[in-house]
Amino acid sequence: MKQIKTFKVTPADTARQIGSGTLRVLATPKVAAWFEGIATELAANVIANTEETSVGTNINLDHLKKSVVGETITCEVTLAARDGNKMSFTAEAFNENHDLIARATHTRFVVNIDRFMK
Repeated sequence: MKQIKTFKVTPADTARQIGSGTLRVLATPKVAAWFEGIATELAANVIANTEETSVGTNINLDHLKKSVVGETITCEVTLAARDGNKMSFTAEAFNENHDLIARATHTRFVVNIDRFMK
């Protein structure tokens, strides 16, 4: 199962604005958030029980190439495996030239909402 989304880099997405650096380029934490958000949506499509959700527990991200404000970034996230409550995802992000700018692995776990919040 795979999901693809595109995002346009805005000034609010930059390392300078987020505080992860001083340059006006796409911030690594923003890429992580995009990947995790897409994985959350994929997980929700798999979880059948409305009393459950998924929570992120790990992301291992390589940010390989800079992106500037105004660039369109395409993120592709794939549910690579499911083992009980553990869901493993792979993710890649590409710029408008189809250059790989970031890649990651991400782990989420299915939890009971009420139990988790207690």
